[in-house]
Amino acid sequence: MAEDETTDLRSAGFDELLREMLGRVQGVIDEQERLRLLLDAVVTMGADLSLDGVLSRIVEVASRLVGARYAALGVIGCGPNRPLSTFVHHGMGTEVVHTIGQLPRGHGILGHIIDRPEPLRLHDLTQHPASYGFPPGHPPMSSFLGVPVRIRDRVFGNLYLTEKEGGVDFTETDEEVVVALAAAAGVAIENARLYGEAALRQRWLAATADVTALLSNADPRGVPSDEVADDALQAVVTLAREAAGADLVWVVAGTPEHPTVVAASPGHPDHPGTRQPAIPAPVGAHPVSDEPSAVPDASEAGLTAPGWPTLGPAVTVPLRTPDESYGVLVLGWCPEHAHRHQDLDLSLPTTFAEQTAVALQLARARADQQRLAVFEDRDRIGRDLHDLVIQRLFAVGLGLQGTARQLEQPELAARVEEAVDELDATIKDIRRSIFALGSTDARSDLQAEVTRMVDRAAQTMKVRPTLRFEGPVRTLVPAEVAPHLLAVLGEALSNAARHADAHAVDVHLEVGREVVLTVADDGRGLPPDTRESGLRNLRQRARELGGDCDITSAPGRGTSVRWSVPTRRTAG
Repeated sequence: MAEDETTDLRSAGFDELLREMLGRVQGVIDEQERLRLLLDAVVTMGADLSLDGVLSRIVEVASRLVGARYAALGVIGCGPNRPLSTFVHHGMGTEVVHTIGQLPRGHGILGHIIDRPEPLRLHDLTQHPASYGFPPGHPPMSSFLGVPVRIRDRVFGNLYLTEKEGGVDFTETDEEVVVALAAAAGVAIENARLYGEAALRQRWLAATADVTALLSNADPRGVPSDEVADDALQAVVTLAREAAGADLVWVVAGTPEHPTVVAASPGHPDHPGTRQPAIPAPVGAHPVSDEPSAVPDASEAGLTAPGWPTLGPAVTVPLRTPDESYGVLVLGWCPEHAHRHQDLDLSLPTTFAEQTAVALQLARARADQQRLAVFEDRDRIGRDLHDLVIQRLFAVGLGLQGTARQLEQPELAARVEEAVDELDATIKDIRRSIFALGSTDARSDLQAEVTRMVDRAAQTMKVRPTLRFEGPVRTLVPAEVAPHLLAVLGEALSNAARHADAHAVDVHLEVGREVVLTVADDGRGLPPDTRESGLRNLRQRARELGGDCDITSAPGRGTSVRWSVPTRRTAG
């Protein structure tokens, strides 16, 4: 201890000595408490694998460590001006945040630290030359401490602390503690980002596996190969949207001069997720490049058109094999979800598109092969009918005609002639059947069968039912569900024709995670004495498949039958 300090202590009174000792003891205790809190923060941050959770935890702990009223962490984004892509804050209430409006983008003091990533302590941040000022409603702030958060040699963002408790300035010790916290935060953030990237890759791998399984399990018999691909593309855009967290996903074919949207995710302005014929897209909606690419602004890249939602970043990936192209897969994000695009590795959708194109090619080849096998089998049956059955029937007819001429009783001769006429009619029917065997009409197509049932029902009703399909009906409805679905549709249409006396009947078949069939009319409703046998059968069919059947009806307000079963049965 220095001589002058010893002299001061000797001349001081007992109370002053006691206060000095207690102050130093309290300082040691505070320092130990701060170190313990810092250690706990490092441990808890490392245990959280969610990036959002890690960032929130960092600002909360930093505020407690140095006694700051307000704390925030700004994540530096991409671009020439390096704006803040994410701003996580602590200390301001919801009403204050709502009043301020848009969060900081990296101007003023915040931009100064971005340009010069080193610790900065200020007595009054408003007096700094780089001060940008506060927006209306912003709480007053004076004392300031800013520290960069680094991941290896790259600055991830900056940690900002203002308004130290007691109205004093942040100390050098505060700066050292926050620098130590920022170093630990960089490690935790890197771990969270790696975990997020692994989870994202897992989603893309699962989407690729789902597409492959979907195309492998689809039954293309009797369905043209082009329709197999179109239905599969509808599932592709849905899976890609879920994997990437995109707002809009579509597949566009054709040329830049004549683009056509052949499949799109729900929410697309021209294609609300319903399977329908190809939709002409506005000029400019077709990507020009045949290589995978990412663009920061979809409108500037020509990937949007009047009437479409405002999109920010976008990714275009070709769906092609060395032999064939199925179009271009386009993923778009709204500006507020641009961070999802920044987290996306372009190789993930590229690999997904490559595997999808191969699966589409195999599905088309398998569909063509099965159709060829069907045609060959039909040709064989036609030859057998023509060469064997028709010839034998023709010979029997000739024999009966000769017998009829020899009969003396006119009644017997007439009956034999009738038999000969029946044989001739049978031969004609067989020939018509042989001709039908050579046609390419897809009689085993579920979507076509539903359409035919509705058309037949229209012949017995006063009105023609409207029919809507949503989702990949041809490929996603399990084989064991299709017969039940057709039976339920037939029963519902029959009830509407016999009892409803309706002016409008709507049939809606939606396929996604569930197969949902809805038949609704605006008729008189179910009569009180309606037999429950038919309705009970509908419910029983749904229960057997793990689903449900909801029937609502009111006098004068019509009847609605909603029959739903899961697309995939769960093991149990």
